[in-house]
Amino acid sequence: MIWVRTLSLIAVWAALAAALQWLLGDPAGWVVLTLALAWMLVGRSVRMQRVARWARQPETSPPAAVGPWDDILAPLYRYVRAQSRQLVESHEAMQGMLAAAQALPDGAVTLDRDLHIDWCNRVASQHLGLQLPADRGRYLLNLLRAPEFIAYSRQPQWPEPILVRVVVNGQERLLVMQLTAYARDQRLLITRDVTQIEKLETMRRDFVANVSHELRTPLTVLAGFLETLREMPADALGPAQRDEYLTMMAEQAQRMQAIVADLLTLSTLESSRGTEPQPVVMAALLASARKQAEALSRGRHEWVWHVDQDLNLLGTETELASAVTNLLTNAVRYTPEGGTITVNWERLADGGARYSVSDTGIGIPARHLPRLTERFYRVDRGRSRAAGGTGLGLAITKHVAMRHEGALHIASESGKGSTFSITFPPQRVVSVTPQPAMA
Repeated sequence: MIWVRTLSLIAVWAALAAALQWLLGDPAGWVVLTLALAWMLVGRSVRMQRVARWARQPETSPPAAVGPWDDILAPLYRYVRAQSRQLVESHEAMQGMLAAAQALPDGAVTLDRDLHIDWCNRVASQHLGLQLPADRGRYLLNLLRAPEFIAYSRQPQWPEPILVRVVVNGQERLLVMQLTAYARDQRLLITRDVTQIEKLETMRRDFVANVSHELRTPLTVLAGFLETLREMPADALGPAQRDEYLTMMAEQAQRMQAIVADLLTLSTLESSRGTEPQPVVMAALLASARKQAEALSRGRHEWVWHVDQDLNLLGTETELASAVTNLLTNAVRYTPEGGTITVNWERLADGGARYSVSDTGIGIPARHLPRLTERFYRVDRGRSRAAGGTGLGLAITKHVAMRHEGALHIASESGKGSTFSITFPPQRVVSVTPQPAMA
């Protein structure tokens, strides 16, 4: 189209020059033709320069009035715009997919067919200790040296995942790993941290075993006495021996009842949302707990009480009473005769509150402290059972503290006593207005 127009224009100028030559009889026509052609070439050169400048940035609007180039630049500009939009959309889609991969709760590592690292998300970096871009292109098995995974990766196919225990930055993790092929000879490694699940499963197994063990002992005693009574002649036991047997059977039955009651309490604390919090007069609650604790002590311990009479909490009275009593009961059971038990109920500097029970008892070795709130965990099974505890008191106390936005703290040293304390945040501290007496 351009050449047709150009040739047509040249033909017109040539005809005009020939006409001038015939009319004027001199070379003036050819001079005019030469000037016209020169002007046309200059104009075309200018337009070509404008087109060339636009070609370096085709995403901008094309130049106007460039003659025959207008018919070319317009569709070319539309094409460039469409391609630019498509490129932007593709980039956004890619960024979205990368963001989604980064948000995955599992680790993802892309590899080539020889297991060299191409990319990984943040979770995979935490699971395996990978660092991009430093580890890009490195051989995965040089970084992940678990023998079971090395054997797994060398299989021709990977139909099932594998459990691998790894240590990253001094922290041991149990990971479920699975390799899969995708695209053209690419590999994808998926990792999932099941460390916490393993701990919960271990706790569940221990819990079932401990419940069975704790209930089996009193049941064995009861069954033994019942079998003895059934096989003996009716007149074989005197009143004193019969009363002794019945007393021991009652003690074992009460022990089982205490275990079941604590299990039900713990189950309720873990599964229910609780009642609407109400103001609790802590001074009255502590006074009631004091009577029970000193009755259990039977004068064998020295008591020191520091109770802020005006410090009250927003919560559930029965749950708080359970937590308060559990700490007092433990102090009585594990403090030798003549020891001192100190109870504090005080306001903290930040506006919160703290309940603490300190004793001069046997203390607890440091290695046992992290596990004291586990169900049925005992530092000394024989001593704990002889003291009469169910092994659930601290687990209940911990859950009560959590339901009241507080925390249970334990400080102890073997042979020097222990301090158990519950701290409550400022928003749980309230004023309680005394109710007027009924007329």
